[in-house]
Amino acid sequence: MIPIRTPQEIEIMSQAGKILAEVIREIKTMIAPGIATNELDKAAEGLILKSGAQPAFKGYQGFPKTLCVSINEQIVHGVPSERIIKEGDVVGLDLGIVYRGYYADMAITLPVGSVEPETMRLIKATKKALKRAIARAKPGKTLGDISHAIQGHIEDQGFSVIRDLCGHGIGRKLHEEPEILNYGQRHKGPELKPGMILAIEPMAAIGKPGIKKGPDGHSYQTIDNSISAHFEHTVAITAQGPRVLTE
Repeated sequence: MIPIRTPQEIEIMSQAGKILAEVIREIKTMIAPGIATNELDKAAEGLILKSGAQPAFKGYQGFPKTLCVSINEQIVHGVPSERIIKEGDVVGLDLGIVYRGYYADMAITLPVGSVEPETMRLIKATKKALKRAIARAKPGKTLGDISHAIQGHIEDQGFSVIRDLCGHGIGRKLHEEPEILNYGQRHKGPELKPGMILAIEPMAAIGKPGIKKGPDGHSYQTIDNSISAHFEHTVAITAQGPRVLTE
């Protein structure tokens, strides 16, 4: 059963989304060669607590940190450490918060300095896939319409869709129904209705679509160690169309 949220609940989640977007914006300015991923994590936690919210990921299924920092072949759930970010790296930031009992979730991928043209194409294609998916997040459409939009754009650009990881519903819990696959068929799956809240998160790779567990025990990385990208927004389905809560 996909939860339906009231307008009042959506407003609280919008407040959470604004806090989260501001924290991500601040952390984004810190990304530069020479910074350790642990420093980003400490800054994120401090900003979240200062805002009156709580980290959503810390302690969730044993995850030890506040922020996920995934570099290059890491797709998601990279654990911050003493690892130093370098020129030419691709850095994914994934962060969730809890505010007044409701969750918000967001991710971006950034190039550090100059990267290969194919890498830049991947980042842009994954970001555009999210934009196209959000455009279909409206009443009368289906989950399959969202999934098909992601798959279609990423594969049209010559990249692979990560099939073994997916987006999710979000609200009173970090992960709720439904699962939102990054591949699928138009007009298939549950119909979208006002009040549904979705964390839509396309993930793509330059190489093969397969994944493997990373050595930190939490991250997932590409099976062939090719570069990956990941973007995510928390989106409310409304009678007026999609409302991005993490902007």
